[in-house]
Amino acid sequence: MKAVMRIGDVAVDNPVALSPMAGVTNSIFRRICKEMGAGLVVTEMVSCKGLLHNNQRSQELLAFREEERPIAFQLFGSEPEVMGKAARLIAALEPDLIDINMGCPTPKIVKNGDGAALMLDPDLAARVVESVAENVPCPVTVKLRRGWDEASPSAADLAPLLAAAGAQAFTIHGRYREQFYRGEADWESIAAVKAVVDVPVWGNGDVDSPDAALRMLQQTGCDGVMIGRAALGNPWIFREVHNFLRCGEYLPRPSLRERLELALAHLEEEVRAVGEPAGVRKMRSQLAWYTKGFPQAAAIRQELNTAETVEEVRRLLEGCLYMEKT
Repeated sequence: MKAVMRIGDVAVDNPVALSPMAGVTNSIFRRICKEMGAGLVVTEMVSCKGLLHNNQRSQELLAFREEERPIAFQLFGSEPEVMGKAARLIAALEPDLIDINMGCPTPKIVKNGDGAALMLDPDLAARVVESVAENVPCPVTVKLRRGWDEASPSAADLAPLLAAAGAQAFTIHGRYREQFYRGEADWESIAAVKAVVDVPVWGNGDVDSPDAALRMLQQTGCDGVMIGRAALGNPWIFREVHNFLRCGEYLPRPSLRERLELALAHLEEEVRAVGEPAGVRKMRSQLAWYTKGFPQAAAIRQELNTAETVEEVRRLLEGCLYMEKT
C-alpha cells in the first residue's frame, strides 16, 4: 500500500476515502465511515449561493466534529466571484480541504451551469478554481467526471489547466455525465489524468470490494480510491479495503447481528439529531441498504417504509435475526 498521501500540507493516512453523496454523507454517516477506516471524508455538496444567502440548510451541511478530520467541504457553483466569496466564508470553519464539484450529473444542478456542466467550459472551470484557491488557506481539490460526453473536453484535458489554476488534487469518476451511474466506469480515464498531473489523484467508480480497490490502484496508478455507493449500508467496506491494501488479508464480513446493531445505532444518532419520527423517516433509505440480503428483505423494507418509531424498527430488525435462526 502507498505511504501517507499529502495534499498540500494535509496528510491523509490511508488511501481509502468516502465519496460525497447528497442526502447521505452527513456528519453521522461520515463518523461511522471514519471509525470503519476511511482515511478522508467529504461533505455533501453545498451551494455557494446558498451559503452567501445565509441558507440554513447549506450551513447545516457543513456541521462536523473534530474526529472526522481530515475532512473536505465540497462546494458547487459556477460563478468565480461567488465561489471565491463562499469559500472565504467557510474557510473560517477550518476545513482541511475544499473540494469543487465538477462532477454532479443531476439535471437541476447542470441546468444552472454547475457540477459536470463546468467541464464544458474549461476556461471558466479554471477561473472558478483560481478564485477559490485565492480566497482560502487550505488546499483546493476538484471532483471531475471522465467528461460530459465523448465529444467534449475530457478530465485529462481539464486537469492540467485546473492544476495550474491551483487545484492540488483530483477525484476522477470514470463515467461521462450522460451515463449518470449506468454502465461500467472507465478506469483508463483515471490513468489518463494521473499521467498529466503531478498532484494526487483519487479514482472513483465501481470500487465495491478490496479486490476492485487493488485493481484500480494497479491499473491506473492513482493515489487512492473514493468509495461511494458501495458504502451504502456497508461502511465496513472501508476497514476491509484498508486492511487488504495494507496486508493482503481479507477480513470476515460482518454478521447479521453486527449489521443490525450498527443500523440501529445509526438510526438512534439520527433521532437524537432531528427527533422522532423525523429521524426514522430520514433513515428509511439507509435502513433499506443495511438490510440488503437479509431474510425476507423485500417484505421487511416495505414495513420499514411505514415505520414511525425506533421501537418499530427495532422489532422489524430483530425479526430478521429470528427468521435467520428458523
